[in-house]
Amino acid sequence: MVTAMPKRADYPDDILRMAASLYYGDNLGQVEVANLVRVSQTKISRLLAAARERGIVRISVERYNPRHEALEQQLRAKFRLPAAAVIKAARHADRDAARQTVGHFGAPWIASLLPNPGIVALGGGRSVAEVVRRFRRSDARRLTVVQAMGSIDSNISPVDALELGRTLVNLWGGEFLTLSTPAFVPDRKTRDTFLASGQIRSVWQRLRRADAAVVGVGPLDQSVYSDRGVLTPADVEQLRGAGAVGEICGRFFDAHGAECPSPWRNRAISIELDLLRRIPQVIGVAAGADRAPAVAAALRGGLLKALLIDEDGAQALVSGAIAPP
Repeated sequence: MVTAMPKRADYPDDILRMAASLYYGDNLGQVEVANLVRVSQTKISRLLAAARERGIVRISVERYNPRHEALEQQLRAKFRLPAAAVIKAARHADRDAARQTVGHFGAPWIASLLPNPGIVALGGGRSVAEVVRRFRRSDARRLTVVQAMGSIDSNISPVDALELGRTLVNLWGGEFLTLSTPAFVPDRKTRDTFLASGQIRSVWQRLRRADAAVVGVGPLDQSVYSDRGVLTPADVEQLRGAGAVGEICGRFFDAHGAECPSPWRNRAISIELDLLRRIPQVIGVAAGADRAPAVAAALRGGLLKALLIDEDGAQALVSGAIAPP
């Protein structure tokens, strides 16, 4: 007969030791443990949880180092990069899994590079989103977060700079300044009208005083702009014709990291690449070997002072397959 068990706080230590010994020590399944302890199977998980809470079960895990330190050293040497973190990902991980792994293990590293207090320019994108979502409340610091790029389209998604800035300030506190504009406007005149407004000017002034920036780095055809239909295939080809190999915050740059002379340059409302170069700490985030040409160009152009990337991306950067142009 299965006996009724008391509430978790009243479980006798001896019962907890028995259940834990059978489950963890003898590797029995929960059904077998329930039969021997004489409780229902649904209560076994409660017993095991109580055993952990009371210290009867102490789980010891050998420390895992998620970073590939040899590749980090090679990256720093090849690109004269002040700081780099290369995150090891599971074999055969797809791009989404690689981004999640980079975000999970790289978030504490990025947090350690941010000022306290200070002003941080924040870009958008999927890789940056995986980092921001994994910041811990314990890493909180006194920040003014500034949206570094306008909204991609009218359908604000969780990976847009607007939402990521809100997420970060909700987690850490501080102040969030938004760019209430599209990322791209129809023409230069419209852009200049936006930039002349008092609201946007005040945001721009903070961007110019930024102590750090966190930005995604990506190729043209797989950028969030292409995915959301802001860039058509014809637009991508036009940008390629202008020499573009990568994008940061809606700014398209060539293999030397210089902004391309395309019509998009005068339509963008986002942090300018020359301004980005002047920020003391600019942290780029990328995942995937296909990002390597864009990342290499950004590094050559002095756009980044620190890089968070996955192992495949780092291997592509240091392999020699991406030589200076």
